[in-house]
Amino acid sequence: MSRTAQNYEFQQWWNKQRHSFLDSSDDNPPSSSAAASSSSSSSSLAVDLTSSPTATTKGHHTRSARQLSWLWLLRFHKLTASVAWLTDSSISLLRTANRRISNHHRSPSAYSSSSRLNKIIRIFLILVLLLLFLELLAYRRGWHFTPPSVESAEALVERLYAKWLEIRADYLAPPLQYLANVCIVLFLIQSLDRAVLMLGCFWIKFRKLKPIPPVSYAAPDVEAAENYYPMVLVQIPMCNEREVYQQSIAAVCIQDWPRERMLVQVLDDSDDPDTQVLIKGEVQKWQQKGVQIVYRHRFVRTGYKAGNLRSAMSCDYLKDYEFVAIFDADFQPAPDFLKKTIPYFKGNDELGLVQTRWAFVNKDENLLTRLQNINLSFHFEVEQQVNGIFINFFGFNGTAGVWRIKALEDCGGWLDRTTVEDMDVAVRAHLSGWKFIYLNDVKCLCELPESYAAYKKQQHRWHSGPMQLFRLCFVDVLRSKLSVGKKANLILLFFLLRKLILPFYSFTLFCIILPLTMFLPEAELPAWVVCYVPGLMSILNILPAPRSFPFIVPYLLFENTMSVTKFNAMISGLFRLGSSYEWIVTKKLGRSSEADLIVLAEKESDPLRSSSESGLDNLNKLEASKKTVKRKRNRLYRKELSLAFILLTAAARSLLTAQGIHFYFLLFQGISFLVVGLDLIGEQVS
Repeated sequence: MSRTAQNYEFQQWWNKQRHSFLDSSDDNPPSSSAAASSSSSSSSLAVDLTSSPTATTKGHHTRSARQLSWLWLLRFHKLTASVAWLTDSSISLLRTANRRISNHHRSPSAYSSSSRLNKIIRIFLILVLLLLFLELLAYRRGWHFTPPSVESAEALVERLYAKWLEIRADYLAPPLQYLANVCIVLFLIQSLDRAVLMLGCFWIKFRKLKPIPPVSYAAPDVEAAENYYPMVLVQIPMCNEREVYQQSIAAVCIQDWPRERMLVQVLDDSDDPDTQVLIKGEVQKWQQKGVQIVYRHRFVRTGYKAGNLRSAMSCDYLKDYEFVAIFDADFQPAPDFLKKTIPYFKGNDELGLVQTRWAFVNKDENLLTRLQNINLSFHFEVEQQVNGIFINFFGFNGTAGVWRIKALEDCGGWLDRTTVEDMDVAVRAHLSGWKFIYLNDVKCLCELPESYAAYKKQQHRWHSGPMQLFRLCFVDVLRSKLSVGKKANLILLFFLLRKLILPFYSFTLFCIILPLTMFLPEAELPAWVVCYVPGLMSILNILPAPRSFPFIVPYLLFENTMSVTKFNAMISGLFRLGSSYEWIVTKKLGRSSEADLIVLAEKESDPLRSSSESGLDNLNKLEASKKTVKRKRNRLYRKELSLAFILLTAAARSLLTAQGIHFYFLLFQGISFLVVGLDLIGEQVS
């Protein structure tokens, strides 16, 4: 019974396939006799299937040669479709790469800032290609299986290869192995540091440790007491932030804080006259609504952000203010931000800074923002929280924090001697004895850079500045009154391990030493260094963002890809190269958030709606100016492309010695460098 049902199902399937793929070249006419021939062939097929002894004994259908040919034709059709899709994708990728290569233009400043490292990488690429050619020649001659000696070699090429083997084994492999061992030790120390930080984070979660404010401004019995609320200054530094100025000013102006106890400073360093007009109009609109807000513009932009903040703090009307909250132009604090942060200062005169966590409105925009979210989630959830709970010190993130003005004045205020003015002021405040608190449950919305060009510039500034600061404050740390443990933490962990050693070993070990070991097999990197320990560290890094677990492999590869940028920035900052003092504002796109909905709701219910007609004119100007903005384009990154070819060449060499884990790592890491070098990650501009 079941056999008959199975045969009937097969007849139905075969009839459908036959009607779909049989052409009109059969003997019977296709209109009237097709159904008859189909039913007759199906019935004969059923008879053959039911009467077949092979089907009875083996438990499956036997098919005729014609049926099998049609089945193989269907499979071939699917295979052809897959190959066509892969071909179209490859052609599209090659066209995109060719278009970007032909349209690529580099600015002279970008060339001069990284030309030294770029030249070294190119020389390394040429050397690797020559070594691959030599190894392929040796493999073809069979010298891999029976290595020749200088004495027994007959041909000149064979004698040269034998001499190369001696030089490789006696002079090149030992120093390379020594450098590899040093990098492995540094790698293990840094991995141990990450593991200790994770244990500290687990302990905080297990014991539910968190700062507790001594007072709360939400209590109804204290809201009427006007003097109970301290005077708070809110600063919004910005420079040509036409995409985000409106939402950041609005989010600050709707803070749930008495208006007479809060002053907002919009510190505009824009050099674009149209942007200045737009920001002025936005400030005037909120002034008409009763908000104490002032607009400040500097004609000479000295000191960048640090100079802007220092200039604003010198105003005479700020002498009565006790605290200052700082928000970059793309940050949108919740209305209760001040009520959640200011209470921690009450009764704690040693507290100088309250830092909150960043939350991202565009973390799921593309692969680049997802990978950034993994990194920053670990930074805030683990590094900042653990350091804040156990040692009351961490690096100020430059925004979404509240400073006690007395602490800023005590440590010397804002200085423009580095590109990380936030870390600079935090270190000096720590040396002066001030304590910090980090609030992991208070989040401030902001925006991640969506293009690789903006992200790369940001990372260059973030990794060159700490080295500048380390050179300037090393002696001050040694002379400070801090305990020996805090001095060791500041020098060994905060600066050396996390700011210098991390980019050094990640670039040297995985981008230089590993490819070289393929051509100098006498020096080896164990598989656990290449695969297992990095995989374990990636799992630890991704734990604070559990939804990102599907991106663990791209995250591992991308972190190694970014090591060339971080290494270049670290070297330029350490040796005071020209590019280390380059301060470029990170490009924002103005992503919407919940704060925008609040502002829109207020606009709809605002009785003074007629007073904002000038704001509509400003918005019209903004839309008109957006049309004249210079067209964006994706770029090419030559260092990343050169390293991609180096790693892919080393992967080809590893095939000759059948090193499986090394081959796959080099292959996928090379593809990762290639994708980044062609700017195929992040925002794509058509």
